[in-house]
Amino acid sequence: MPYISVKEAADKWGITERVVRYYCENDRIPGSFITGKTWNIPADADKPQRKPRNVKIPEGLFPRLIIEKENGIKGGIYHRIQIDLTYNSNHIEGSRLTHDQTVMIFDTNTLVADKVNIDDLMETVNHFRCVDLVLDNVKRPLTERLIKHFHLLLKTNTSDSRLGWFKVGDYKLLTNNVGGIHPTADPEDVPDMMKKLLKDYNSLEEVGLDDILDFHCRFEKIHPFQDGNGRIGRLIMFKECLKNDIIPFIITDDKKYLYNRGIDKWNIGRGNLRDTCLYYQDRFRELMRLFGIRE
Repeated sequence: MPYISVKEAADKWGITERVVRYYCENDRIPGSFITGKTWNIPADADKPQRKPRNVKIPEGLFPRLIIEKENGIKGGIYHRIQIDLTYNSNHIEGSRLTHDQTVMIFDTNTLVADKVNIDDLMETVNHFRCVDLVLDNVKRPLTERLIKHFHLLLKTNTSDSRLGWFKVGDYKLLTNNVGGIHPTADPEDVPDMMKKLLKDYNSLEEVGLDDILDFHCRFEKIHPFQDGNGRIGRLIMFKECLKNDIIPFIITDDKKYLYNRGIDKWNIGRGNLRDTCLYYQDRFRELMRLFGIRE
């Protein structure tokens, strides 16, 4: 994806560079990210529209998420999902940040703590932006380009991004595995396997929960990226549930054994993973009711 600078965006949209930076810093330009002190803006990004002064609060989940995101509403379901999805998905992969620290980072863009791992911090900030990317692209089809964009955002400015062999925003170059024991696709096979996976999934006339879980299991067994596959996979599941009017779910760190076992046993029996996700769907329904959101 080609990117342009703040100055180029300002000239393109007829506004000042200061306003463009404000839009970037407040996540008003989907897909923009910072490298060092330089903002990278997608060349095809549209100029952000002015926020309406009077907003009617919708009852549906996806419209509510969008309106809370666009208006910077704190304490709503968007705020809750950002924190819970980011905290749990990162913790499943070994992050040592606490829930309270995750809240502080999202709410204040600061962190007061001793001996914090910088990668844990960066991947938390980056995951918040990945959740926004999910919401900005819910209605769009799932593509390799979008999946790679998730990985680019998640891994930007991490220690991995400084490794020559670690391809941020692209498929792996070295063989990897799951949990140190489960083999995954060889790097040279990944592009063809991902194309087939997406072709099979996008050819479905109707998508149900089992279809999303099947995509997830195949994706995780391919393990297309050097690292970050679990988090990317769970973001995709959240996106596709919203797109297909299926109650989404957030896998919590304390049940990761059941979740991982369900993925491992998917081809033998689908009940393990399905039951785990149905349990989390019920918890998400309770969250929706708490915020007065209809199914």
